[in-house]
Amino acid sequence: MGYKENYNAWLNDKYFDEKTRAELAALGDDDREIEERFFKSLEFGTGGLRGVMGAGTNRMNIYTVRIATQGLANYILLSAQNGAVRGVAIAYDSRRLSREFAEEAAHVLNGNGIKSYIFDDLRPTPMLSFAIRHLGCAAGIVVTASHNPPEYNGYKAYWEDGAQIPYPRDGEIIQEVNKITEFTQIRYMARGEAEDAGLFNIIPKKVDDAFTENVKAQTVNAELIARMADRVNIVYTPINGSGNRPVRRVLAELGYKNVHVVPEQENPDPDFTTVGYPNPEDVNVFKLAIELAKKVEADVIIGTDPDCDRVGALIKSADGEYAVMTGNMTGALLEEYILTQRRALGALPQNPAVVSTIVSTRLAREIAEENGVAYYDVLTGFKYIGEKIKQFEQSGEHSFVFGFEESYGCLSGTYARDKDAVVATMLICELVAFFKQNGLTLYDGLQELYRKYGYYKESVQSITLKGIEGLQSIGRVMANLRAKPPKAIGMKKTAVTADYLARVKTTLGPDGTAAEEPITLPAADVLHYTLADGSWACVRPSGTEPKLKIYFGVRADTRERANAALAKLTKAAMALVDGAMK
Repeated sequence: MGYKENYNAWLNDKYFDEKTRAELAALGDDDREIEERFFKSLEFGTGGLRGVMGAGTNRMNIYTVRIATQGLANYILLSAQNGAVRGVAIAYDSRRLSREFAEEAAHVLNGNGIKSYIFDDLRPTPMLSFAIRHLGCAAGIVVTASHNPPEYNGYKAYWEDGAQIPYPRDGEIIQEVNKITEFTQIRYMARGEAEDAGLFNIIPKKVDDAFTENVKAQTVNAELIARMADRVNIVYTPINGSGNRPVRRVLAELGYKNVHVVPEQENPDPDFTTVGYPNPEDVNVFKLAIELAKKVEADVIIGTDPDCDRVGALIKSADGEYAVMTGNMTGALLEEYILTQRRALGALPQNPAVVSTIVSTRLAREIAEENGVAYYDVLTGFKYIGEKIKQFEQSGEHSFVFGFEESYGCLSGTYARDKDAVVATMLICELVAFFKQNGLTLYDGLQELYRKYGYYKESVQSITLKGIEGLQSIGRVMANLRAKPPKAIGMKKTAVTADYLARVKTTLGPDGTAAEEPITLPAADVLHYTLADGSWACVRPSGTEPKLKIYFGVRADTRERANAALAKLTKAAMALVDGAMK
């Protein structure tokens, strides 16, 4: 069926509510907008759904949520032992229609005889991950678009281990979702009937209590916190999302008395009025927080994104101004602190392991190896770190200690299987206390890290490519780079090319010979280049936004040399991508 036929079907079918049909009728003869909304169905990808809200097959709305949930329900009934009885936990954040989408998902599950357990108000994504295992559920759903702009929303599916669904199960669920081609296939039960049948349930507050205790258990040095907590001065912003209550509760219970919350960003706001784009990777999000921090002379500024799984931090630099810590900086500092201090306290488990991603700083591996800890790289996406935790528990080979990714997400402990900005905030505050007891700042601690390991510098560039043409441009770049792998990027020869879609790594010898070896990680549309001097670049389509992402990393013996090398690499790699787009 073509996009116009799809449009007319939605416009005239009484299955769709009057508001939906009125929205579509208002499009009139705007053929371009009609095509954007109906040229395809919003894809249930490996992370679930994410898209602009509105009426249409290529938009987030109650109807696309119903389709996704029916497919998930079918898979649960086919594949999860006692799945209907164990049920599905559901959470949602502060975005527009998040609660409605969450309730729609519950009603479809209930229509299939599957119990649903839904939070009574917005909650962080990591709390959903925790609740799945705590309640013994077969699966989980969280309605969020993370840090996307306000017009977006999304739907992420989790399995019984509390992690986002990895390969090959993700593909199997996608197949079930794709089988739902008619709305008559969707089974639905209204709330009253579902409550009477014991299928619709509200998650009790004791789950919040258990989550909080598990987060606090990740404290590295309780004695340090007891001694220093009331001397740490913190500015915190939940960026109008779900982190406000759980973050402040954890900090308060640990004794942090000087927590200043940005008032304009304290309460839920689906329009994210003060920032527009609620991404803690963007320093503009912290404008109000910086103003407050200067007034109260804060040691650190911390911000969590709308679903509170990513954390951003700003620290006072040598010139007294607040400077952004990248996700790599935060992750590396926390990794070093956790490993060295747990070892000093005799609290490292047997066979400890750290996990990070192929686009994160290579400093992560060096820190682990320096501390005698096993290190593993996984694909981009925290679900792969969650999958590694499960593998460690099943094999007994290692004990997971810490994991992080460059995109501002990390996890300490195994109570959750997704990145958690609640625990990250707590540990950043402990890190401030650790350095402050010795008269140092977090900035001083970062410089100590660089002096010890070398100046690792990384960055990421994003090219936004929306709509049909955007998808075509992204595909063209990846195809062209695969067809003609670069022999050099700038003045640096390519030493290793890793094609994660073909699952082949090619190493070029000094004599021009090429040696291939298989990549054991799952297939992914990623191209990674390691250059002769050890610097690297990586190109991949974003899995959550209409963007092409290009990553870079260098190491040098001084900050100035690292910055210069990174600038040169970035310029050369962006020119390479620009050429591949034509």
